[in-house]
Amino acid sequence: MTHQVTDIWRHPLKSHGREALENVTLTAGQTMPGDRVWAVAHEVSKADGSEWAPCQNFTRGSKAPGLMAINARLDDASGQLTLTHPQRPDLTFDPENPADLQRFLDWEKPLTPADRAASARIIRVPGRGMTDTPFPSVTLCNRASHRAVEQAIGHDLSPKRWRGNIWFDLDEAWAENDWLGREVQIGEAVFAVRERAVRCLATTANPETGERDADTLKTLKDNWGHQDFSVYTEVVRSGEIRLGDAVKVL
Repeated sequence: MTHQVTDIWRHPLKSHGREALENVTLTAGQTMPGDRVWAVAHEVSKADGSEWAPCQNFTRGSKAPGLMAINARLDDASGQLTLTHPQRPDLTFDPENPADLQRFLDWEKPLTPADRAASARIIRVPGRGMTDTPFPSVTLCNRASHRAVEQAIGHDLSPKRWRGNIWFDLDEAWAENDWLGREVQIGEAVFAVRERAVRCLATTANPETGERDADTLKTLKDNWGHQDFSVYTEVVRSGEIRLGDAVKVL
């Protein structure tokens, strides 16, 4: 049985950007193009941009839920990034330009708790995105699993809470959890399924408001005995994928 891709997302700012794509070319050993290219390191972070660093080094939605309502739009031609948020004026800046850093930090500061380490710098690791995994990962998400969480929690949830890269509908909730150690082909690309994605407090925040309004973690734990949603994969064969491409477990 095959299933079709319904959504492809790109995340140009760590964990928060939400640009939908109709097609994308994936490269073996790399993330989704434009995904988590930049990461915001806080003042006590040891990350210096020379290599991948774990998420504890960065300002992130699990500790600052207001960040979850940030939307990011990247102009590929100019390199300008536009951030929007319901509580902040729009900001357009160049994340690669040190002269723009303070404008970004001033814009973001009201969205982070005063008792947390303040954001200090934007870093970029050449050749890879700053994913939650040590390997450059692409997250595959099942709409059937999302519907199961909605039913258990008792109200609608935005799929954007999960910050996934590729969405499809397997009709069966949690079927993707059985893919560990296997490969999945979508369009021309092939993905090796490496890990289940253990979720954090970021998913409890509403991506439209930045307010924590749904206990997704308790819902997962109480109903299924885990806090996992979606799977982390590694691209092992390059190729283009498009909306409507079949999803096939190899």
